[in-house]
Amino acid sequence: MKKKQNTSKRIRWTSLLFSALIVMLLFPIAAYAAGEEASEAVSHFYKTPWSLLPPIIAIGLALITKEVYTSLFIGIVIGGLLYSNFNFEGTLTHVFNDGIVSVLADAYNVGILIFLVILGIMVMLMNKAGGSAAFGRWASTHIKTRAGAQLATVALGILIFIDDYFNCLTVGSVMRPVSDNSKISRAKLAYVIDATAAPVCIIAPVSSWAAAVASYVEDGNGLYLFIQTIPFNFYALLTLVMMVFLSLTGMDYGPMAKHEKNAKENGDIFSGMNAYAEAAAENSNPDGKVIDLLLPIVVLIVSCVIGMIYSGGFFEGSSFVESFSNADASIGLMLGSAVALIITAIYYFARRILTFKGLAEAIPEGFKSMVPAILILTFAWSLKAMTDSLGAKQFVEALVQNSAGSFQSFLPAIVFLIGAFLAFATGTSWGTFGILIPITLAVFPLGNPLGIICVSACMAGAVCGDHCSPISDTTIMASAGAQCDHVTHVSTQLPYAITVAGVSFVSYIIAGFVPNAFITLPIGIILMIGTLFVIRNTKIIQ
Repeated sequence: MKKKQNTSKRIRWTSLLFSALIVMLLFPIAAYAAGEEASEAVSHFYKTPWSLLPPIIAIGLALITKEVYTSLFIGIVIGGLLYSNFNFEGTLTHVFNDGIVSVLADAYNVGILIFLVILGIMVMLMNKAGGSAAFGRWASTHIKTRAGAQLATVALGILIFIDDYFNCLTVGSVMRPVSDNSKISRAKLAYVIDATAAPVCIIAPVSSWAAAVASYVEDGNGLYLFIQTIPFNFYALLTLVMMVFLSLTGMDYGPMAKHEKNAKENGDIFSGMNAYAEAAAENSNPDGKVIDLLLPIVVLIVSCVIGMIYSGGFFEGSSFVESFSNADASIGLMLGSAVALIITAIYYFARRILTFKGLAEAIPEGFKSMVPAILILTFAWSLKAMTDSLGAKQFVEALVQNSAGSFQSFLPAIVFLIGAFLAFATGTSWGTFGILIPITLAVFPLGNPLGIICVSACMAGAVCGDHCSPISDTTIMASAGAQCDHVTHVSTQLPYAITVAGVSFVSYIIAGFVPNAFITLPIGIILMIGTLFVIRNTKIIQ
């Protein structure tokens, strides 16, 4: 124990010293601007490669030190320093007023946080009512193998394709008891949840992601273009292929193999890293039934769908597809989850399995269970605000436009890499769509097959970077849904995501020369399965 504490202290001191060193190295670059007023200064790092430095430092520190909160905050501070040209007052104002306070005052962000809190409360209610425990007992008699538990999680993740936030938290709350009974590590559960969230939403025409992509295309052709890109979305499709392969073969490699070994042999599903220890211990009603879990989940799904189309104007005369295209995910999910919470509480009262006191206790407990996710989200949004203020989007946009005319056949692979890097550094897929899709459509006419492949490559790259990034909303939600330590989730899924990314990159090179989905997609699937067999046979599973 003492040895672990000493190691933890060394890591913290290393993190602080490393951060101090970075600040000391950066300070002389713009020291001459220290006396300028922050409101009048124009950052010397605007639209330069330096604009990507804050997220790169934050991500690197998080992976090295395993301290995600301090790493994100250090990245935010460095972004403030660069923006204000190292002016103390300007840095302080930008970090807090334009960063943390600004993102918490944003209506969209607040809606997502309320949605998170309500889902946390609902999970607590389902636990107290005994629904989760009852489902676990039922699953233990029907799902007897680890492969069955993983495939059931994959299937549920595919079925809940409406929104990635909703997917992560719902699948997590339903499948945690099942995976625990099957001795599946929380790291593996978090990976399966994450890999069936954004990758499924980005190939589902009726989803908040499809609506976001469609909004970037003019003349009302957005949904049509989205459907055309689905067969070329190699990263999303190959991720699903990989998950089925891993589930059926029981193969694991990289850091995930260690966590799975601890779970199978020692029953330690957390490998000693339980960030949700308080939330895990919950007294449940022994009289609970499976319906006490399933009914609230079904009500939640239906309510959120209605909330989404309501926010898009469905009840004001718009069509279902048009309503989904115009939907505000924040408003829809917030209102839908609120209605579901009220119906769930009434149902539990009617069943007499929950008292008013139990409901009152679930409210602060549900909020507390979501505090880690809320804190990480707040810092991640603030870091994105710092990156945006430094002109990172404009820098990447100029970079892509200047090189778009050359190497046209390799352009899908190049767009995939740029999309992955940008989404990884900024933690947002939708922001990446907004930058790269208009550029791609400006280079290629809408009917050009290569243009469709490039749009698909942009979407796939954005999901790939989002999947890998520690500051991504979806990655944070997956950790919260599985109740897995966030850095553990990121470090264990990274080798899997990189494997799929490598095969997808090769597939996009092939697609650049052979723009036919009936040829390139089967080749990509064969390459994916072949790569996994090579990894398995070369014993890269330790």
